[in-house]
Amino acid sequence: MNGRLRLRMRIMQTISLLKKYISPATLAALGVALILLIELFVPPYIGMADNGDYYRILYSNGLYFNMPDYTSQTLGYFVKTFGIFQYYNENSALLWSSQTMFVRLSLGISQLFGSDQQFDIRIQGALYSVLYVGAVYLLVKASTWKASRRAGYGLAAAAIFVFGDIGYLAYFNSFYGESVVLIMLLYLFSAAMLLYQRQNNDYFLLFLFGASAMILTTSKQQNAPIGLIVGLVAVLFVFMRKEKIFRTLAGLQAVVLLLTAVGTYALIPEQFVNINKYHAMTRGVLMTANNPEEALKFFGIDKQFAVLKGEIYYNQFAPIPVESVEMQEQFLDKYGFPSIARYYLTHPGAASRIFETAAHNAFSNRTKLGNYEESAGKPFGARTAAFSGYSYLKELAAPKTSGFVVLWMVVIAGLYAPSFYRAVKERSLRRALRLPVILMMMLSGLCAMAVSVIGAGDADLAKHEFLFAVAFDLVTFWTIADCACRRLWGPNAKKNSGEEDEGSLLAQQQGGQP
Repeated sequence: MNGRLRLRMRIMQTISLLKKYISPATLAALGVALILLIELFVPPYIGMADNGDYYRILYSNGLYFNMPDYTSQTLGYFVKTFGIFQYYNENSALLWSSQTMFVRLSLGISQLFGSDQQFDIRIQGALYSVLYVGAVYLLVKASTWKASRRAGYGLAAAAIFVFGDIGYLAYFNSFYGESVVLIMLLYLFSAAMLLYQRQNNDYFLLFLFGASAMILTTSKQQNAPIGLIVGLVAVLFVFMRKEKIFRTLAGLQAVVLLLTAVGTYALIPEQFVNINKYHAMTRGVLMTANNPEEALKFFGIDKQFAVLKGEIYYNQFAPIPVESVEMQEQFLDKYGFPSIARYYLTHPGAASRIFETAAHNAFSNRTKLGNYEESAGKPFGARTAAFSGYSYLKELAAPKTSGFVVLWMVVIAGLYAPSFYRAVKERSLRRALRLPVILMMMLSGLCAMAVSVIGAGDADLAKHEFLFAVAFDLVTFWTIADCACRRLWGPNAKKNSGEEDEGSLLAQQQGGQP
């Protein structure tokens, strides 16, 4: 018993020292920074192998594959060095993406320090790491606001466990757009929740919300619908304050976000539209149909194309050449994403099968791509087990069914509905923001899942549904934080959200409830 008492006293003393010198947010940021340092910048270096997509972002940004045996390492080994074009670069951008901004900034840093012939991807990893540590700091700052010491440091430890998982961090040493998605989604969510809590300057948080939303929307073409969801929520900020300048800025931001979403979709290159359409049919419709020939009849396509069931666009020995005139005119031109969506709506059995496939992959933070360099001596495709506890726990514990996804959304919305209703009744818009922001995250994740399966079938689902995995973790983590800090329904929910916001003041002036 005395031993337990001494242990408890030591724990309390440690917590007291932490509270005096290190806040929960700082602790979480330092913990994630340490994991990043160990995994990404200390041998053996951890990153992600190329799945064949790197060329989309490399050549147009002045980089090229400079290893003679590069193709033999695709999928299995992480490569950290690439060549830098020395003279004229004739390659134009294959797609427009905000990821280009980070690649070029990293390249500029490399050249600034004298490395102008060879690019080390760890420079980009360092840039992403700095941004990510800041995002984790803001997230934990928001989630631990008004928390007790025990709850605050407990949540900080949980944040390190979840958001310091290698399933997330390995992306930073790669040229995949998921790195940008992860970082910007954390900033977006944190900025919105800090606005709800009124912790920082509203103008700064409004800018942070808008900037992260724009970068997120334009990072990948499949995020265009998510930009619409975020833009609609941004409209609520217009009514959060009375000042004309704030309302004007918030209104302009909402309009820009909505236009950005539309523009992102409009700028998708035809080549990538065809690749996704091909997979949507061969890896989606045809694989889920009981009778592939009947499914093709729905789209007015000749039944001979049923031989493409399960095929991928990059298969060099496909039954029908993917770039042939016959393929374009008799297959790809016969359907589009709206018609595929209509097919699933009118064929619930096929829709159920494809969404079950999506749900099965939606809770995976990791792909099957290798994490080690070939020089590390690991087998082809080997993945690190270090700092992957959350990834394994999530894959083992999550039910991985579409029913669970729906149940999760309903339960979360139900938990926050009472406080939302009370805030609306008291005409306090700021306190009513919490539920719309959470719904924004859940709908964005669900939209990412739907776009993935409708737009590309089951091709590379673990990567395509990455946004859902992050949204699920953020919303679940926040809900646990609200429960731990007693902010869900109790009096803290009102006290913590800044009850003096303009909506409440307006209600008081008009004789409403404070």
